[in-house]
Amino acid sequence: MNSPEDTAATAVEAGPILFVRDFHSARLHLTALAVIPADRGAPTLTGGDDEVTPETLMHRDGRAVLAYRFSLPARADTGYRFGGTWYDVNAALDGDIRLAYVSCNGQEAGDRARELGERNRLWQRLARAHAERPFQLLLHGGDQLYADEMLDEHPALTAWADGRRGSLAPGEGEAVTEALRAFLFTRYLEIFSHSGPARLMARVPSLAMWDDHDICDGWGSLPAAMLDDPVGRRVFAVAREMFLCFQLGTTDAALPPICRDPAGDTLTWALTLPGLRLIAPDLRSERRPDRVMGEPGWAAFRGALADTGDDRVMVLSSVPALGPRLSWVEALLHLVPRMQKYEDDLRDQWQSRAHREEWRRFLGALVAASERGGTPVTVLSGEIHLATRATLDTATGSLHQLVASGIAHPPPPRTYAAALGALARTGEAPLPDHPIRLHPLPGRRGIYTAERNYLVLERLAGRWRAWWELENQGPTPALALS
Repeated sequence: MNSPEDTAATAVEAGPILFVRDFHSARLHLTALAVIPADRGAPTLTGGDDEVTPETLMHRDGRAVLAYRFSLPARADTGYRFGGTWYDVNAALDGDIRLAYVSCNGQEAGDRARELGERNRLWQRLARAHAERPFQLLLHGGDQLYADEMLDEHPALTAWADGRRGSLAPGEGEAVTEALRAFLFTRYLEIFSHSGPARLMARVPSLAMWDDHDICDGWGSLPAAMLDDPVGRRVFAVAREMFLCFQLGTTDAALPPICRDPAGDTLTWALTLPGLRLIAPDLRSERRPDRVMGEPGWAAFRGALADTGDDRVMVLSSVPALGPRLSWVEALLHLVPRMQKYEDDLRDQWQSRAHREEWRRFLGALVAASERGGTPVTVLSGEIHLATRATLDTATGSLHQLVASGIAHPPPPRTYAAALGALARTGEAPLPDHPIRLHPLPGRRGIYTAERNYLVLERLAGRWRAWWELENQGPTPALALS
């Protein structure tokens, strides 16, 4: 006969999923998220010697989303017990360390119809890699969920997506909000129930930053009238509510300590570990067609960079910070009929003509942090559904950018990668004396690799290296990070 604890555990529909809240006093502070039927008792979670009482973040569709807050000592041989099952966690963060970086977990349309074994092939590979040599952290660089199909869930959403605006009828606003919440809740539940990600995320604490598809395609780069429309405001508000719940394990009323802006205007976060500072600027909450971040975002980002000391700094830029010149492409769009529909895709990029001054500001902040601390900054990015790397010269050495995208999104055609590679050869230098150079992955010839992929970063005896796990070609040779 099953014990009450076993019965509660079997009722779990998703989770446990670990998220990092903070690190201090030689302890890793965590949230474990779980979704259970609302009429069942909460499974027991014991972290260390303490039984944890969960907080209910959300009720929906007869389910409850529970958040368990607890901490673990910074050791390799630690873990927690949830619903009678023990989960090992490697929380040793002051010596050798392994991080995994992923992005673009889905596709714009038809993601639910895909065969899961094929869709999650790299997730399964990543889970096996963890079983062989445990990771300490899992970094999610954006587009953890493709929410685009939710715009088909209500006529007002479809009209908004098509650029047809109009006032909402009485009571229609709540119906729109309900349609958005229902779709996103179900989609998060489905994705977190997939076996590969679920097995990994129960044992490796996650740190996530969102990008446009976690809201909708092109959010922030769409015309201002769409962003400010009552429907557009509801799209953003509900996507933000669900991101907080399912990707940070919290609510607006209790942002985790890693978040730099208590007001929540920006969700920029920073985590300080022994010898390592991880920083993720929020490039979506304040984005407009003519800007990437507002002043709260810039203040949070500058503050996160200011107190890094001589730590290794890794910045998660959901959109690549080092890339080819795109102003020529933007100019051509206005000369070719029917190509204007791609304008928001280009406006998403740091290299857009609309963001050039802000791009210089961003790169200047990275260079200043690198030269002040004496340790080069590394930028981690995704978004483009290709793997590549780039460097920018600084007085302390090369500032590396490593792009891994996507873990589940199908790659674009190789001809697209080749065309983008040809564009990259024209060079770009938005900062005087700091030219940007794009490079092939180690052991590869083309600048862009059109395969699904993820990135592994490793510190061994104080030295950092990185390599890409490619779906078809396997792991690349390791790249030393100066």
